[in-house]
Amino acid sequence: MKDTMIGVDLAKNVFQLHGTSLSGQVKFRKKLPRQKLLEFLSDQPPAIVVMEACGSAHYWARELIKLGHKVKLIAPQYVKPFVKRQKNDAADAEAITIAAQRPEMRFVAPKSEQQQARAVLFRGRERLIHQRTELVNALRAVMYEYGYAVPQGFSHIKRIKAILDEPDADLPGLVVEECRDLLEQIGEKSTRINLKTEKVKQLALKTDKARRLQTMPGVGPITALAVEAFAPEMESFKRGRDFAAWLGLVPRQNSSGGKERLGRISKAGQSDIRRLLIIGAMSRLSWLGRKSIPEGSWLFRMAARKPKMLVAIALANKMARGIWAMLTTNEDYRDPALAEAV
Repeated sequence: MKDTMIGVDLAKNVFQLHGTSLSGQVKFRKKLPRQKLLEFLSDQPPAIVVMEACGSAHYWARELIKLGHKVKLIAPQYVKPFVKRQKNDAADAEAITIAAQRPEMRFVAPKSEQQQARAVLFRGRERLIHQRTELVNALRAVMYEYGYAVPQGFSHIKRIKAILDEPDADLPGLVVEECRDLLEQIGEKSTRINLKTEKVKQLALKTDKARRLQTMPGVGPITALAVEAFAPEMESFKRGRDFAAWLGLVPRQNSSGGKERLGRISKAGQSDIRRLLIIGAMSRLSWLGRKSIPEGSWLFRMAARKPKMLVAIALANKMARGIWAMLTTNEDYRDPALAEAV
């Protein structure tokens, strides 16, 4: 029986621990160097260990679970209101235990090593894309200084190459040399991005979960990898709307006095999956994607009378709910419009 709760304020070198009973009575306060944390907790009877869901938290959660402890991770923004006056490590560790004892508190599921590995791959690809975009914008800025206005987008790089290859281009030799160097760097980034994209596609073929997710229109290997890497088990959500709310795809509320006021989407959840779902929804609303929308369906009626972005967000919300349903029932995607027709 775990009758002790230990709040751990994570750090790089020195950890602060705050142990209490489940009723809140303080048992110990202790400061430990990094090397002594596992040794100390291995000597403790099985307890509920609570940490903020921040850097290295998932690693420590896995290690403490091996020692027989029950680990809970809590979002830092839920801990902050419980910090008493002065902020320090001891106050933070105490606030973690106080917050965790609240019956309505929400916790973050610890990630497995495979989940974190997929997240590293996803982040690495995203980082390369941002670096390539920075290089492309730098190249466009140089060309603009000499009177060449090149539109945004990676696809217009060919236009810059054609300008540099023109024998009568009125550009100084040093500028041409620097632009070619930027083009070479952009090419290197593109090669590395393509390699990581191919690795993502291979990973998406290995798991049944990723394969199932890709049966939904607008969900590709990148989105499937993001769901695998960042989303907790779908059983932790009671219904699809809870998963959509976790992604920040529900309206922000400012309701009071019995009057319901809904605004734009909250954007209070996992940003990577939310962004990819909206991109996938936009692809279905493109001129090519619209051809596959059944006439008279909900999406067809929405697209006919509402702005494109609004429809995309509404569709992304439905996609999130569909993902929850698919993963909780272990079924492939079934188009609601086709089901109604049958």
